[in-house]
Amino acid sequence: MKFILRLFPEISIKSRPVRNRLIKVLTQNLFNVALNHHFAIKVQAQWDKILVTVGEDDSDATRELAVRELSRVPGIHSFLEVKEFEFERFDDIFAVAGPIYGPSLEGKTFAVRVRRRGNHPFTSQEAERMIGGMFKALYPNLGVNLGHPDVTINIEIDQGKAFVITDKHQGMGGYPVGSQGAALSLISGGFDSGVSTYKAIHRGMRVSYLFFNMGGTAHELGVKQESYFIWDRYASSHRVKFVTIPFERIVGQILERTHHGVRGVILKRMMMRVGSKIAERLNCEALITGESVGQVSSQTVTNLNHIDSVSDCLVLRPLVMEDKQDIVDAAKAIGTAGFAESMPEYCGVISDHPNVCPKRSFVEEEEAKMDPDLVADAVAKAVVLDIKDIPEDTNKLQVEVETVNTLAHNDVVLDVRAPDDAEKSPLKVEGHEVITLPFYKVSSEFGKLDNLKTYALYCDQGVMSLMQARELKEKGYHNLKVYRP
Repeated sequence: MKFILRLFPEISIKSRPVRNRLIKVLTQNLFNVALNHHFAIKVQAQWDKILVTVGEDDSDATRELAVRELSRVPGIHSFLEVKEFEFERFDDIFAVAGPIYGPSLEGKTFAVRVRRRGNHPFTSQEAERMIGGMFKALYPNLGVNLGHPDVTINIEIDQGKAFVITDKHQGMGGYPVGSQGAALSLISGGFDSGVSTYKAIHRGMRVSYLFFNMGGTAHELGVKQESYFIWDRYASSHRVKFVTIPFERIVGQILERTHHGVRGVILKRMMMRVGSKIAERLNCEALITGESVGQVSSQTVTNLNHIDSVSDCLVLRPLVMEDKQDIVDAAKAIGTAGFAESMPEYCGVISDHPNVCPKRSFVEEEEAKMDPDLVADAVAKAVVLDIKDIPEDTNKLQVEVETVNTLAHNDVVLDVRAPDDAEKSPLKVEGHEVITLPFYKVSSEFGKLDNLKTYALYCDQGVMSLMQARELKEKGYHNLKVYRP
């Protein structure tokens, strides 16, 4: 199964040294992708194209695999399926091209297009006329139409070899992965971060993944699965890392110590500080985020300025001027929308009245109320996983937790909502004790409760309570359930 790969147009206009380097990177990426997806490949790089042979046969399975994977390799603008053979005369070319194109000409106009490379005793136009004449004479048709033909017969000639093009496919475009440096994507599992990660990969960046865990294992597992999906589909030519940062302690201090109007900004500033440290550890030159101007209160220009000011490395925002619906549409196109739609939504640090243009001095004053060792502590507890190990990691059985809408006689309700929510709308359940324990303290404080009682974890949406319950189950606690009245 043979293919001709056309380069991304921006590669074609580069200087000779740059172009040669990009072609070399793309060639190696093709070998790596083939190795990762278990198919044989041969690659011959040329100045204006790359010739690829996939597999040892022309079976439908080989073709489907090759077309699928080649369409997902950054750096390829388009690629052609071809029949390759040696020729001496135009009759030899027609003998191969005739059975492929001839039956489709009945009742249609056609044109022959020849691209020629090398020295030949004929021009491309002469080859088109001779081969076109054979088609016109030997297959029923409505004649030649050079302007707007119903069928275009594509043939390429390279020295003594001819390539009859049987199909054309669109590539991913962009630059080869690894050609534009390394970056660290702050991925949350939502629509935005998945699309921004894809866009960074499309522009040739080798992207690792950074996840801030603020609520338990369920969210982390979902984000791991999405990250693996993006890598496996679009960037498997390079080995990268998935890093998890436990962020409960930081979230807890933001909620307990800082003004509600700037909590979202402080949270992002802490992420940037930690992200910068992890990026340095992984030799990444930039952080990638899915932020878009004005989408939420922390993404006003003023607040983005406050956020960027604490980062030690470049912050890139591929979606900075995108509309939300365009982002959602892009997520559907690249295949990540399903993850975003089913991802547990974390909403622990949201203010009722966020400040969209706070003064830098006020943000810094509120931030100073937190412990100074938070960043160092979070970085020290980072868990680094090779991206290829995620399937094994996520295939571990998730702990099942009982969910009820009515309580047993002696059940104690454990309200795991954020303190602000619990204060504004105190939970009262007739006939049952209610204990308030914020979600970010559940993991560390649950063991101090009376282990002879059964606890029904509660939150407004049932997401945070389920996350915490699963984590407690994994730690060996069984006197619990999730309460969804």
